[in-house]
Amino acid sequence: MVPNLTTSLSGPLLDLERSILSNMTDIEQYFRTQWLELSPPFYCSVDLRNSGFKIAPVDTNLFPGGFNNLSGAVLPLCIQAAMAAVERICPDAKRLLLIPESHTRNLFYLENVARLVRILSLAGLNVRLGTLNPDITAPTVVESRDGQALTLEPLVRHGRRLGLENFDPCAILLNNDLSAGIPDALKGLEEQIILPPLVAGWTTRRKSRHFAAFDQVAQEFSELSGLDPWLINPAFGVCAEVDFHARRGEECLAANVDALLTKIRDKYRQYGIGERPFVVVKADAGTYGMGIMMVSDAADVVGLNRRQRNKMSVVKEGLTVSDVIIQEGVHTFESIEGAVAEPVVYMIDRYVVGGFYRIHDERGRDENLNAPGMRFKPLAFAQDCTTPEPRIHPNDAPNRFYAYGVIARLALLAAARELDGMMNAH
Repeated sequence: MVPNLTTSLSGPLLDLERSILSNMTDIEQYFRTQWLELSPPFYCSVDLRNSGFKIAPVDTNLFPGGFNNLSGAVLPLCIQAAMAAVERICPDAKRLLLIPESHTRNLFYLENVARLVRILSLAGLNVRLGTLNPDITAPTVVESRDGQALTLEPLVRHGRRLGLENFDPCAILLNNDLSAGIPDALKGLEEQIILPPLVAGWTTRRKSRHFAAFDQVAQEFSELSGLDPWLINPAFGVCAEVDFHARRGEECLAANVDALLTKIRDKYRQYGIGERPFVVVKADAGTYGMGIMMVSDAADVVGLNRRQRNKMSVVKEGLTVSDVIIQEGVHTFESIEGAVAEPVVYMIDRYVVGGFYRIHDERGRDENLNAPGMRFKPLAFAQDCTTPEPRIHPNDAPNRFYAYGVIARLALLAAARELDGMMNAH
């Protein structure tokens, strides 16, 4: 199934996809040379938006929690990519400790954990699950949405090593984004590899740092392809020390919103785009679609009512919002069965392993789809993102999905540079 693109197929989008196809050899060579110097994150997911005139990443998640939404047909790709990652990072690894999020009531998330365990097990690892949940003091069996049994075990610390009772792992894989902070159990582990590194957690990571790295990548890609980098890159600004309850930082927010909207309007005029520009105000740290507001006028961020301020003040794990990123909004002109949709691309190591569409029946093309009521279409990516066909229309499924894979890999590369800079700083 191929989603419907509800926009004209002439103009910047076709130019973008056509340029990506015609420069495919140079693009793949670019990625190969980059990975000679950098290590990709163990895994990553990228939310994309396709406006019909622009394809851009709007979020890059280093602790992806939706492997259950991938089609079962991509399982061999996932296993092969996981094997490559393990061979590169820890070739002698036999035992792996997987630490998921602490909540046990989200059955869809537990299905994701079960899928991860299967991928890693088939990649040749003995995988067990350790939990940071203090309420679990003995091995506890929980079931995923599709009835798969998972055994969560309390962590056991021995000096500078972390494991479980009678289980000493070579490596630790986090599927927990550390929104609540870095727990003591994970500090000072100098004898085991932790994937992703602790600096990737939301305790230290910032979206603005990632998109600053993506600015550089987009510019390099522009020089390679001859494209305007704006066609793949959402502009952004940052406001620090914001306090929504105390109404501190409203002037900074309004100024950044106004500056971004002015920049977007100029680009819309350049390309003859008649859409209404908007920006997204969101917490600079955190995930799960929390702490997000769509804005089309600077006045919208001044004098927020109590409900709006409460919504923007905290994100996952009750983390208080103090730093905010103001990001150019990218419309999504894709739809499935009449509902607005956006693609999500999944990668393990440096390889695209699949994707799906996030769909929301009650949201518009200029709204956040990562919200209660969303659903997923794993079968939408019936074809992979690595086999374009230059002889057919640039917007046909193999070519559109290849373009998605390229943009997602650019975001992956930005994440690798982001983590490299953070690791060197520490």
